[in-house]
Amino acid sequence: MRLVIGEKPSVSRAIASIVGAKSKKDGYYEGNGYIVSWCVGHLLGLAPPDAYGEKYAKWRIDDLPILPNPWIYKPNDSTKKQLKTLKELLSRSDVEAVINACDAGREGELIFRLVYNHCKCKKPMQRLWISSMEESAIAEGIKNLRKGTEYDNLHQAALCRQQADWVVGMNYSRLFGCLYNVKGLSIGRVQTPTLAMIVEREDKIKDFTKEPFYTIELVGTGFTAVSERFKDKTQTESIAAKCNGNNAIVKSVTKQEKCTTAPKLYDLTTLQREANRLFDYSASDTLKYAQNLYEQKILTYPRTDSRFITEDMAAGIPALVTSIAASLPFVGNVGIINVLQVVNNKKVTDHHAIIPTAEAGKVNLDSSPAEKNILMMVCARLLAAVSQKQRYAETVITVESMGCVGVDFTAKGKTVIDEGWKVIENAFMTAFGKKSAANDAEQDEKSLPNLTQNHEYPATVNIKEGHTSPPKSFTEDTLLSAMESAGVEDMPEDAERKGIGTPATRAEIIETLLRREYIIRKNKLILPTEKGIGVIKVLPDADSIKSPILTAQWESDLKRVERGELSAAEFITAISNYVSNAVMENKTVPNDKKSLFASVSNGDYNSKPAEILGVCPRCNNDVVDNRDMFSCMNRWCKFALWKDSKFFTAKKKTLTKTIARALITEGRIFIKGLYSSKTDKTYDATIILNHEGEGYPTYSMEYEKKQ
Repeated sequence: MRLVIGEKPSVSRAIASIVGAKSKKDGYYEGNGYIVSWCVGHLLGLAPPDAYGEKYAKWRIDDLPILPNPWIYKPNDSTKKQLKTLKELLSRSDVEAVINACDAGREGELIFRLVYNHCKCKKPMQRLWISSMEESAIAEGIKNLRKGTEYDNLHQAALCRQQADWVVGMNYSRLFGCLYNVKGLSIGRVQTPTLAMIVEREDKIKDFTKEPFYTIELVGTGFTAVSERFKDKTQTESIAAKCNGNNAIVKSVTKQEKCTTAPKLYDLTTLQREANRLFDYSASDTLKYAQNLYEQKILTYPRTDSRFITEDMAAGIPALVTSIAASLPFVGNVGIINVLQVVNNKKVTDHHAIIPTAEAGKVNLDSSPAEKNILMMVCARLLAAVSQKQRYAETVITVESMGCVGVDFTAKGKTVIDEGWKVIENAFMTAFGKKSAANDAEQDEKSLPNLTQNHEYPATVNIKEGHTSPPKSFTEDTLLSAMESAGVEDMPEDAERKGIGTPATRAEIIETLLRREYIIRKNKLILPTEKGIGVIKVLPDADSIKSPILTAQWESDLKRVERGELSAAEFITAISNYVSNAVMENKTVPNDKKSLFASVSNGDYNSKPAEILGVCPRCNNDVVDNRDMFSCMNRWCKFALWKDSKFFTAKKKTLTKTIARALITEGRIFIKGLYSSKTDKTYDATIILNHEGEGYPTYSMEYEKKQ
């Protein structure tokens, strides 16, 4: 009997159907020599500091740094039942081998190994490593299982990432939280450099002083030649006066055929960026939609940083392209299919680029417009990526006024010879009423009249005034791009991973900053809050925790751990030394920073609010009355009942302390006079608190049965 452990129930259900484990049990499937069970994300997490000693229950600088050795892991309260099921299955005498079928990546490896090691399992371990949930891909993966030991280094890199985040987050947050007397201050290995970029961008915008500049236009028949920019208005007017009333002469005409290569396939970051620009989807939502499509066997694995496929996939691409093209309403004949444009074995590491599967052309996603949009994007990108180059003729004309010799004016024109891949992109954009990123620039480059050298013509002279522009605030699109390229210029050319975070984690970094109220979304912009600005200002200017270069180096080192070039012990030692030095160097608050956070200081950091409403049903810490919510004192726990909850306001009720206390202690409360907007009447019901899972609690209602 072989035990297969997937990352989610939906994935395990698909695997069970392939291997023939058709008998449904409590927490697993069984049959045909297989048991198929699942995790529910992370079943175990790193224990809080007080697990290493009671003194760490309070935040004190004298107790820093906290550097656990050995590390303690704690089961998540909400998923203890499934962990118990897995432990029992791993202990079964008839289970001879275990197959890790969690997501094929760093975090998937960690999720499985934590359970395997927690249960003290010693049975042979194999790895199912697939990039598609199609039945054929699963069957092929089962037939060609890999040795689990091949992924030992990946497991070590995952542990390093998790433990480094804990060491940096716990120590830095406590250190500067205590120094500035601020509760809930959160500083992290990847979130803080990201926040620093956002704050720095807004500082540049705030400090920007716009400056005027001037250009001179010589307007002829069917085209306009423009001078370089001038800063001095008087100089500009003097040159324009010399040109005025004089003919212009064509000094040179340069014609050149050029081409625009087809775009690369999507990796996760480029998909998230494009989806944000076109449909305003957040990076987190785009990942969620893509993951759902993957689990429905419609897309390949989304958490990838590659934009190419491997050579062994090339043979199947023409049939896939033909099938996809036939299913898209906005695509006609795809023409020549250039598969080699998207093939590069050297640029595929864990997973290839995101592409649709053969199932994509058969599904109807009208009930899920967002998922349909993401699927259409991926399908259109595949077709464009294997299409011909766009070919065009570019003409550059240099003009001189006969009244002002020595000042050049330039006009550029563009004539498309063959649209190539642009046919696909334009059809997609038209179908969705969107503009491509290059459309505006292309519209500025119209074809020029057929002019020859020394052609003389009367020209009208205009002076145009413009102003230098400040940097633009980040959108989610541009922030993802900045995170991806952060520190790149300072990294070795052969570094495999650069930037802040990974394609799979960047969305969560942004969402974390939003949850902690360090940034806000305003329309499409990502802006820092006063709280977020304060976090960056309290950190010493010389502290590299704010630097994208440092975290980019850490990400590169994690890839070295994956390849076995750097040991996990060396990586963690370097992180621990870095944190220890930070604690040594920051014992007091500089005079010029003493006023920071004054408006949000909370008094004694370790003092509890006066009123405790009960014990958190998730982690057994105190639930207290805070300004906006009734929340758990454990900063890692998301148990919080918001006072302005839409659930209660929609029913014209207030979430009072009495109601909150009953929900926390009893899990339910009977309330009379709840308002219904549908009937415009009131009714009575029992409100039930649902706190299972890792997110914020939700509510449901139970009605009394009519006699």
